[in-house]
Amino acid sequence: MRRVNVVGTSAVGKSTLALALAGRLGVPYIELDALHWEPNWTEASTEVMRERVRAAIRPEAWVVDGNYSAIRDLVWARADAVVWLDLPLRTVLGRYARRTLRRIIRREELWSGNRERLGFLFGRDSLLWWILSTYRRRRRDYPLLLAAHPHITAVRLRSSREATAWLASVNLDT
Repeated sequence: MRRVNVVGTSAVGKSTLALALAGRLGVPYIELDALHWEPNWTEASTEVMRERVRAAIRPEAWVVDGNYSAIRDLVWARADAVVWLDLPLRTVLGRYARRTLRRIIRREELWSGNRERLGFLFGRDSLLWWILSTYRRRRRDYPLLLAAHPHITAVRLRSSREATAWLASVNLDT
């Protein structure tokens, strides 16, 4: 396993798992959000995003964190594994609340100088809305997407305990 895409809904723990996996494998970590977001929460165009991703996945080994449909074809064409972090919605919502409050209180910079703000917590543009509107769709779509890519080893992790055990079992020689 040398080229891995860690996917799942927002706030599920993709970044934490992907960073740990990249460290364990000794390969570069690629965060798609960092390639997507411009200053002032402006989204990069699809063309710019695709070029950034092409450049980022050029090396022979990496762990990509994220699941933007506009670049999935690029990443999955080179990936040998997709790790789907598929935790219960209550777990995701708890992680979202803790992470978002921490980021707001500490004024953590995310990508390109962007920071989360209280005004981002609610409404149709909020991450909470995104999580609630995409959670079930991802659970419906990922089995079909993965089945359509038989060259990819699919790993579906349904709990934090399962994710921890799986990470510990990753063979560094694969």
